Amino acid sequence: MSIATQSAARAAMRTDLQLIADMIEPASRVLDVGCGDGTLLDYLVNLKEVDGRGIELGSDGVNACVSAGLPVIQGDAETDLFDYPDGAFDYVVLSQTLQAMRAPKTTLGQLLRIGRRAIVSFPNFAYWPHRWHLLVWGQMPMSTALPFRWYETPNIHLCSIRDFVALCDALDVAIECGHVLDRRGRARPLGRSLQSANLFGQQAVLLLRQNGTV
Repeated sequence: MSIATQSAARAAMRTDLQLIADMIEPASRVLDVGCGDGTLLDYLVNLKEVDGRGIELGSDGVNACVSAGLPVIQGDAETDLFDYPDGAFDYVVLSQTLQAMRAPKTTLGQLLRIGRRAIVSFPNFAYWPHRWHLLVWGQMPMSTALPFRWYETPNIHLCSIRDFVALCDALDVAIECGHVLDRRGRARPLGRSLQSANLFGQQAVLLLRQNGTV
């Protein structure tokens, strides 16, 4: 596969998926939880030569993945992750799904039990336009990262970047690196200023590991 072809395939993905792909070493073992139509998994398997697997709740996503020749099963991550053995994967990916989990703390623990590292992306509810919308209009905000009205959204545990970092601290989870994206999809490193990231990041992409592991 030529470099030009790889670059084109990468550019065709959402920016957060590009960042996730960049965090994953070639030829590693990867589980993509909530893999959707398999866009990320397809890139990883065919262009980074990973040993990739996926789990997806929706039948449409599973069918799309299977049709593309991807090893994806239909299942509910909140129950099925318990069936995987410790350390089965080098990376476990959960993209834009944590906020829809009934028990996000438990799910995060499971990701880091079955994977040496976890990569998590999520919308930041403390993004400044969201705050402004609540302040001025007194209604739940909508954006490209939060596209649903409050009564239609699958999101049940929205959080801020600062909230997520606090959860990592409580679980003794190290953030190895991370990026925040603005509404134009422009990424910048998470950095040391949580206040700035929490205010100006529409979504976050974080690489995690359990403290005490390498």
